[in-house]
Amino acid sequence: MKKIAIISLALLTISGCTIRVADLTVASTKNFDLNSGNLVKGQRVTGEDSYPVILFPTGIPNVKTAMDRAIESETCAVGLSDLVITQLNHSFIIGSIGMRVEGDLIIDKSRAGCENKGI
Repeated sequence: MKKIAIISLALLTISGCTIRVADLTVASTKNFDLNSGNLVKGQRVTGEDSYPVILFPTGIPNVKTAMDRAIESETCAVGLSDLVITQLNHSFIIGSIGMRVEGDLIIDKSRAGCENKGI
C-alpha cells in the first residue's frame, strides 16, 4: 500500500497541464513597418518565460517576455508569424509554471547586416 501511495504521489508530481492559449498570424513586441517590401520569413523559434513553484509560484510568467526571447534569438528579427502561445502548468506543490511562444521569425532585410538573412 505504501508503494502505491508513493508511486501515485510521484506521478501526480510529474504530471502537468499544457494549454494552447492562442494561434496568431502575426505578432510582435517591436515596432516595424508591415508594408515594407524587405520582410522575409525566417526559421521557427521558441521563447519561454517560466518560474519555479515551491508551494507558491515565485513569479508570474509573461507572454511579452516569452515573445521577446523568441524574437531576440535573431538580431535581424522584428516579429513572429504563424505563432502559437501556450500556457505551461507543471506543478503540484513543486514544479514550474510558464508561457511558451513558438513561431516563424519575420526578418527585416533593411536592417544593417541583414541583407542575406531569411529563407
